[in-house]
Amino acid sequence: MPRQSSSTPAHTDDKPRRRYAPRMPPEQRREQLIDAALSVILEHGYGGVSIEAIARVAGVTRPVVYDHFPNLGRLLHALVEREERISLQQLDQVVPTEPGERDPVELLAGSVKRFLDAVADRPATWRIILLPLEGTPAIVRQHVEVNRARILKRIERLVRWAISRRELPGDLDVELIARAIRDLGEEAGRMVLTDPKRYTPERYERFVQSVLRLVWPD
Repeated sequence: MPRQSSSTPAHTDDKPRRRYAPRMPPEQRREQLIDAALSVILEHGYGGVSIEAIARVAGVTRPVVYDHFPNLGRLLHALVEREERISLQQLDQVVPTEPGERDPVELLAGSVKRFLDAVADRPATWRIILLPLEGTPAIVRQHVEVNRARILKRIERLVRWAISRRELPGDLDVELIARAIRDLGEEAGRMVLTDPKRYTPERYERFVQSVLRLVWPD
């Protein structure tokens, strides 16, 4: 039997090679890591989030995560800031600051539908807002409550405008009407998230129109 030449290269293909994540621009990588953190939170709760879990979901190594975020706290802070920014941008389109000459009932009902469309368009963002998980950090709860108060004020202004258009009694409780609209919208958002086929934005829009017509009849 002929002897194998000593110059024959050793076979190394059988040895598993370390997989490296494809290179990305820094901002794109940051967004990927924030997306991964959000995914971990939604699946395992805040108690299950860690640098290791985020790296695993993102398909990168731990050092890659640390290249962009010095610790888990900074990464979670970036996540909160991003989701807050996105939700506020969506809410700016929901409740107009200048209602113009539009019909009050159609405007308020349309605002509810636009909000629910926003929820359906980005469910991950709205799940951490409308369906808070056990162990939600205080900073997240504080941001949510600040923005709930902000949107309530905008709804109140819209209700006052609607009352002035229809010359309803001046003793009508604007705050309670605005709260009812906001709370209805939030509960509707939860239903859209948990049972989107049954509870659609269009169904809620028709419901709000019917209810408001009792308050503001033609």
